[in-house]
Amino acid sequence: MSSTLFLLFLLLSLDIAASGTPLRPGFYSKTCPDAEFIVRDVIKKAMVRETRSAASVMRLQFHDCLVNGCDGSILLDDTPYMLGEKLSLSNINSLRSFEVIDEVKDALEDACPGVVSCADIVIMVARDSVVLSGGPNWEVKLGRRDSLTASQKDSDDIMPSPRANATSLINLFSRFNLSVKDLVALSGSHSIGKGRCFSIVHRLYNQSGTGRPDPAIEPEFRKKLDKLCPLGGDGNVTGNLDATPKKFDNQYFKDLVNGRGFLNSDQTLFTHPKTREYVRMFSRNQREFFEAFVEGMIKLGDLQSGRPGEIRKNCRVINGRPLGRLIDDLKDTGAVNYY
Repeated sequence: MSSTLFLLFLLLSLDIAASGTPLRPGFYSKTCPDAEFIVRDVIKKAMVRETRSAASVMRLQFHDCLVNGCDGSILLDDTPYMLGEKLSLSNINSLRSFEVIDEVKDALEDACPGVVSCADIVIMVARDSVVLSGGPNWEVKLGRRDSLTASQKDSDDIMPSPRANATSLINLFSRFNLSVKDLVALSGSHSIGKGRCFSIVHRLYNQSGTGRPDPAIEPEFRKKLDKLCPLGGDGNVTGNLDATPKKFDNQYFKDLVNGRGFLNSDQTLFTHPKTREYVRMFSRNQREFFEAFVEGMIKLGDLQSGRPGEIRKNCRVINGRPLGRLIDDLKDTGAVNYY
């Protein structure tokens, strides 16, 4: 059998299709009408167990969509022949609550086997975590396929560090046709959740290699952070990203105005002239923030790779592992060129 015919057989056997299907609200209204209710119910129960899980699953949309589009690649575990995105520099020891995604997928597979993609789950849980934390609601566009691979290298090349400054963030977002306003609004996802001391120790003790703290930190807040994150202390200790870490509101922006941002990539939004006025605007008007955040999340969710995909049965692995390895092998030999 020629490599072309064999590949065709392989793709058919895996139920792989191009992922360029137009996204739309209510995509599962006929094939799995209760899908969105099932997702929200699982997230609600997860938040009862641990409130922080809302922030954790919400972050997955950003980390998934910027790396080759919203395709669920962030959920894939490493294999002997593929280094995935979970252990990339910006994700390792940072992204969490993957087990919540597993619970959502299990519930959906029980109700509608083989119908709802993991990529769409990421989009739905991000919306629901915001709503259940007191933030805005919106219609999510669905219909994505799940990727057949992931790339640690691509994640390393794209995802920003907590040390990033506003200029680098503006440049990153512009690559995806996301505006400065989108950047500031989406940074408001840090309205809920926690960050690690590892991510801020540089700004407490050696900002920009000066051997001194970041001068933008309000002095009393810096004392609090010094106590939480002493030099040489446990980098995995966590602190609140804003003063109301369980409530999705505009407190995050009020904190930035007052020099009380936790991460360097947060506080830099108030020190940079192109982002400062949006921070001020959102700190004064929560409705403006909510509307801009929804707009930014929808834009982020529209990022698609156009690559072949499938509906994974397990969000951590592609369907038919040995065949999945063969796809990568064929790609490496040049017989196919999907990625």
